[in-house]
Amino acid sequence: MQKDLTEGPILKSLVLFSLPMTAANLLQQCYNLADTMIVGRYIGDDALAAVGSAYTLMVFITSILLGLSLGSGSLIASYFGKGDGRKMRTTIASSFITIFLLSLVLMAFCILAINWIIDILNTPEELKSLIKEYLFWIFLGLIGVFLTNYFSCLLRSVGDSVTPLVFLAISAVMNIFLDLYFILSLHWAIAGAAIATIISQYFAGIGLLIVTVRRNRNLIPSFKEIRRWRGELKSVLNYSFLTSMQQSVMNFGILMVQGLVNSFGVSVMAAFAAGVKIDSFAYLPSQDFGNAYSFFIAQNSGKGLRERIRKGTRMALVITVGFSVIISILVNIFAPFLIGIFFSSPSQEILDIGISYLKVEGSFYALIGILFLLYGYFRADGRPAISLVLTVISLGLRVLLSYSFAPLIGYYAIWVSIPIGWMIADITGYILYKKKREMHI
Repeated sequence: MQKDLTEGPILKSLVLFSLPMTAANLLQQCYNLADTMIVGRYIGDDALAAVGSAYTLMVFITSILLGLSLGSGSLIASYFGKGDGRKMRTTIASSFITIFLLSLVLMAFCILAINWIIDILNTPEELKSLIKEYLFWIFLGLIGVFLTNYFSCLLRSVGDSVTPLVFLAISAVMNIFLDLYFILSLHWAIAGAAIATIISQYFAGIGLLIVTVRRNRNLIPSFKEIRRWRGELKSVLNYSFLTSMQQSVMNFGILMVQGLVNSFGVSVMAAFAAGVKIDSFAYLPSQDFGNAYSFFIAQNSGKGLRERIRKGTRMALVITVGFSVIISILVNIFAPFLIGIFFSSPSQEILDIGISYLKVEGSFYALIGILFLLYGYFRADGRPAISLVLTVISLGLRVLLSYSFAPLIGYYAIWVSIPIGWMIADITGYILYKKKREMHI
């Protein structure tokens, strides 16, 4: 169901639009979590460390495709807000063709360069074969990742956040059952977790494609509009490339941190893997709310509704900060339990490392929540380059501080560097935001 975000109560529109997005991505995280928990409990700590390291890599690779899809989605939402159906459909044709071709190239490169990728991750020798086996299958699923992200962003750009929720819910349940079947019944070990994931991804992606074609005829380009896809290529690349760069730079920084984490051994790797999974749940609602806010800005900007944008920005900021503070309190209180659920019998060392991560990083979720709003605002306002700059600041500081101080104070330096990077990026983003006087909160 398509929804016009330029009309109706602002708070209600933002919340009702963002909730299905959050639910969908929480479910998507559920099958990532299922991989981690099932692998950790039924295969072992080494397998969990391998999946955790591979997960960080896959988040980086997926972020490239997600960024391309988010960027094109913002442009499509703008044309939808303006009521310009012809340009909207031509943009859909251009973005689909472009991102699909890039996905094929990315998949081929990852498979051919798999050994090199494992080496640059600074992977311990005893984990290389496990990570290679897991990644080979995961790389084969990249087209499914593209389809899922592209059509989810396309439908959300025209106000439909429910349909992606339905398919991601089904695929999440499917993934959990396939995980258990492949690992416990067929004894496929770590490959079973990967195969379960890609089957579920292809199901969601192909299902969203079919539903979009059958139920949203106004989004389907005609043959004439498809032939003109190059006419919108420049605009698509301007939005999509910079947004993809912002997403991929963010996760490339995390990937570099993962390499540093790996240098501290299997215990730190396993604890970090559990901590990152908890993070993915803790601030995912803020991330999705930032994306919903971005589509809200894009549609209203298309109609020139500046006052509605200002009011929506104020509401989004209050909701994000309030929610993030509550989550930070809960994560601090339940840190030992949260780390412990990933292991059948965790060592005290792993527990202590994981708890220290959550106590430091988990106390500052409000900072990254504000950063997600800034990303969404600048992307929808036609200035995705600023989102990229903020990401470079945030992740650049994280990497610089981590590598500078880890030799002196150990892995704790990695934990502390994260909120420092968020804070400096927030301050920079606020200054740049205030410079555009007509868009004051």
